[in-house]
Amino acid sequence: MGWPSSERIRFLFRADQGRVDRDVWRRAALGLLAFIAPFIGVGLLLAPYTEHDLSKSPLFVPMTALAYAYLIFFAFVAMLVAISFVNLSAKRFRDIGLSAPLGLASLPLLAVFLAAAAHWLQPRIAEVMPRWQVYPFDTAAVIVAGWTLYQLGFAPGREK
Repeated sequence: MGWPSSERIRFLFRADQGRVDRDVWRRAALGLLAFIAPFIGVGLLLAPYTEHDLSKSPLFVPMTALAYAYLIFFAFVAMLVAISFVNLSAKRFRDIGLSAPLGLASLPLLAVFLAAAAHWLQPRIAEVMPRWQVYPFDTAAVIVAGWTLYQLGFAPGREK
């Protein structure tokens, strides 16, 4: 199987109009995951360099600057992948006949981004936000992502 044509990529990821079946949705969603996985890996490798304590290190640390520059680039890539996922998922929600396809397609990303924000924020305000307050965000993200994966990729007999 070769690369999809530019017209096919445009149809799948650039607009929410149209319909796709569950096999196309699974392959395209897996493609988006494979695309962003290396970016996540590099971000995890650079994460320790984002901790910068001025009492222990100088004002400018090259690796810290590189880590934050990469985070800006990663945020841009993550938003493009998120938009592509919403457009792809809206097509699938429309295909199975659920109303508000854009709203439902946006829900898993909202849950995942809120969980990620809670994980980022909690260590910085640990005195007012205990660690256990992050877990409801994680639970909601797993439930919403699991429901979306099942509905769009595996639920039987909903196609029209």
